[in-house]
Amino acid sequence: MKLFSIMVFLLFMNLPVAFCPNIKTIYIPTSSPIINKPIYTASYEPLIRAIFRYESHNDTLAYNPNEEAYGGLQIRPCRLNHFNKLTGLNYTLIDMYDFNKAKEVFLYFATHNGSGKPVKGKSYEQVARNWNGSGKLTEIYWNNIQHLL
Repeated sequence: MKLFSIMVFLLFMNLPVAFCPNIKTIYIPTSSPIINKPIYTASYEPLIRAIFRYESHNDTLAYNPNEEAYGGLQIRPCRLNHFNKLTGLNYTLIDMYDFNKAKEVFLYFATHNGSGKPVKGKSYEQVARNWNGSGKLTEIYWNNIQHLL
């Protein structure tokens, strides 16, 4: 019986319960998953500014018809489709003219791997090269970004 009493006590001690005086209500707070929200890391701000400057000359309304790249961070349809699939959001290419939404897409890929799992500690070089794509051209891209940092 003593063991049962201890277990019940521990159970109630670990529940996030708040009792309000003179109110016959128990408030049990709930949390919502943050699966659809990117992990914002302020340390990527200098990199974002450098990429913004390189990609669009700081123009949030930039459009590259050759690559169908939209906004200040030059987000292409395939990148946005991948982001929407991983996050469950439904951003459009026109939304990429909104720098905050474009930055959200960028930060998602800066802080997650290709399958949507959070990853900590990616270097500026890793993030920039992944943002640019793959292959030898990412080396040139990274060199250009470095000069703007």
